[in-house]
Amino acid sequence: MSESPTVLWSRPESERSGTPLLVILHGYGADEADLFSLAGQLPAEFTVASVRGPLQAGPGYSWFPLRNDLSYSVASVRTAATALEEWIDSVRANHSSVSLLGFSQGMCMATTLLRHRPADYAAVVGLSGFVVDAEGDAFFDDSAVAALKPEVFWGRDQADPVIPETAIESTNVWMRANVQLTKVLYTGIWHGINAQEISHVGEFLQYKVLAAK
Repeated sequence: MSESPTVLWSRPESERSGTPLLVILHGYGADEADLFSLAGQLPAEFTVASVRGPLQAGPGYSWFPLRNDLSYSVASVRTAATALEEWIDSVRANHSSVSLLGFSQGMCMATTLLRHRPADYAAVVGLSGFVVDAEGDAFFDDSAVAALKPEVFWGRDQADPVIPETAIESTNVWMRANVQLTKVLYTGIWHGINAQEISHVGEFLQYKVLAAK
């Protein structure tokens, strides 16, 4: 990767060594500050790194073009994931484990990274998002994911007005075939996050990552 992404860290570099890392990935049109406040509501053992997407999108940024954009392709998802993976690899050795938390398009990114190298991640949290259609691209190694059955938390509102029902259905099928799924439905959060959901995410990370050492 030619340049490192913009990252907000929850603690200074001198205090990160040996801590579990949680990488937060924002949604379309947002930025690294959007979800950073979640860091204070999650288990204090984690070092949180909130990463900015590479593409300008309205007032914020995105990881790849929207599916209905003519410039969208699986290759654009793969390119973004590869660059993000390179950055994670550059900091991985400093941490006891790496977990991912993605909201909306950030969930697409988190699950794409998991599908490329599932053994690299202790757990993945996906909020109000979906899993991209791999369209046969070899970058997505779903057989390796299925063999490993990694821990995934998927939270959403059935009334989410943003994510298409077809994407939800295909994500349901993929999750049930490939991962150890913790799925929770919320009412009234629409395409968002509430305190109850973050409390559940914290419990999931505590149990699946911190207690699993």
